[in-house]
Amino acid sequence: MQYDPIKHSLGKVFNRAPWLRKVFYFLLNILLLRSWYVRREIRRFARQSTGSKNVLDAGSGFGQYSWFMARIAPDWTITGIDVKPEQINDCRNFFYRCGLQNRVNFREADLVNLPDENAYDLIITIDVMEHIAEDAQVFRNFFRAMKKPSMLLISTPSDKGGSDAHHSNDPSFIDEHVRNGYSMEEITEKLRTAGFSRIEALYSYGTPGHLAWVLTMKYPVIMLNTSRLFFLVLPFWYILTILPALLLNLTDLLTHHHQGTGLIVKAYKE
Repeated sequence: MQYDPIKHSLGKVFNRAPWLRKVFYFLLNILLLRSWYVRREIRRFARQSTGSKNVLDAGSGFGQYSWFMARIAPDWTITGIDVKPEQINDCRNFFYRCGLQNRVNFREADLVNLPDENAYDLIITIDVMEHIAEDAQVFRNFFRAMKKPSMLLISTPSDKGGSDAHHSNDPSFIDEHVRNGYSMEEITEKLRTAGFSRIEALYSYGTPGHLAWVLTMKYPVIMLNTSRLFFLVLPFWYILTILPALLLNLTDLLTHHHQGTGLIVKAYKE
């Protein structure tokens, strides 16, 4: 399934006014389970940190995580980077209109060629690594770009059914993915090889989270790939599914999973 054209269509709708984009961020935060996990880890980092921080949102996309961090940590300086110029331009325009251009900036960049050194206290990269074939190089670039001490936060599909692929030769549900998912051992080893001294990983999207993903993401993406006319049906679909999806997301967040279709990984440079 193609996801980028759908994202482009959504962007055109929600970029019409700042309040619409804020509504869009709210919807992403409640519907996407990964956002529940990521925001929890960012809050933990913020509670354990003091003073100003430099943060890199690596693969910033729509900018919803940069927006979240700007709101909870007014003394952080945030840089969002993405390879897609239209995403960068949309984010620059929105954050400028919100008066945050002095604390949050965006630039077009390729993570494979990231030149930054000793610059960041926190790097987040959310559902990005499954799109990049040269992942080992990106992990080395992250390590070089980070200060001591600092943390890298990763959200990515696992090899336990991530990308809706249950076997190594299954196609990814999302055409833009170059890999279906990481095993916990593989991503840990690649991060150690890049130089990280301490790595913590946990599974997300266990049984309840995967069911919520089917309701809120898989079926809508299938419908929209069939016809954009299904944009008219989506509000009614979400009215029916939103409450059970929220309960499933909360259950997933509060449950320890022995396996799941997603991974949340924290790697430390100490």
